[in-house]
Amino acid sequence: METTKKSSRKSGTSPASSAAERIESAYTHYLLTEGKPPASVYKFCLDLGIKESDFYSQYGSFDAIDNQLWKSFIDKTIARLQSDKSFTAFSVREKILAFYYTLFEELKANRSYVLFHLHPFKKMEFTPSYLKDFRKTFETFFEGILNEGKGNGEVATRPFLDKRYPQLFWFHLGFILLFWKEDQSADFEKTDAGIEKSVNLAFDLVGKGALDSAIDFAKFMYQSKP
Repeated sequence: METTKKSSRKSGTSPASSAAERIESAYTHYLLTEGKPPASVYKFCLDLGIKESDFYSQYGSFDAIDNQLWKSFIDKTIARLQSDKSFTAFSVREKILAFYYTLFEELKANRSYVLFHLHPFKKMEFTPSYLKDFRKTFETFFEGILNEGKGNGEVATRPFLDKRYPQLFWFHLGFILLFWKEDQSADFEKTDAGIEKSVNLAFDLVGKGALDSAIDFAKFMYQSKP
C-alpha cells in the first residue's frame, strides 16, 4: 500500500505553530541528549531564550508535550491511511494490518524518543499519562473499523464482549510495542512478522479460526527467542 506522509501541522502557518514546534524540538533534543526531562520550565525557557509565558501559551507542562507528540504519531498514521484511496476497499483484517505497519513506520522515524518512554516497561499494565490521548484516538479508530466488521460479518457480535474489542487491540498494541523495543533484527523484520501473526491471532479471537493462528504465533515466538 502506497501512502503519502503528511505532517499534523501546516508548515509556516502561524507564529503559534512555529513556537510550538520550536519548543517540541528543544524538549526532545534535551530529553534524548540528557536522558531525562529538563529540571524546570524556567530553566528550559532560559536556555531556549524564550519567556515562560511563551511556553505556557502552548503547553501546561512537559507531560503535555509528550502527550501531544504521541498523539501526533497516531494522527499522522490515520491521516496517511485515509488519504490512500485503496484503504476503503480493504477488508477489516487488512485495514488493521495497514494501520499497524503505517504506525510503526511513524514510530521507527522517532525510535529514540519512543524508546525513551518504553524503556522502563517490561509489560504495559497501565496507560501512562502521555498515552491517554493516543489511546483515546486508537480505540475510537478501532471501534469504527470493528463496527464495520460486525456489519459485514467479518467480526463476531458477542453480547457484553464485542464492546471490549477495541480494548483487546489496545493491549495487543502494547505487546507489539514491547516486542519492537527488544527487536534487533535488520529493519525490524521480526516486528513486521510479529505484527502479521499477532493480528491474525487477535482478529481470529474476534471472529473465527483462532486455533490455527494461535499455534502459528506460538511457534513464531518460540523460534524468535534470543
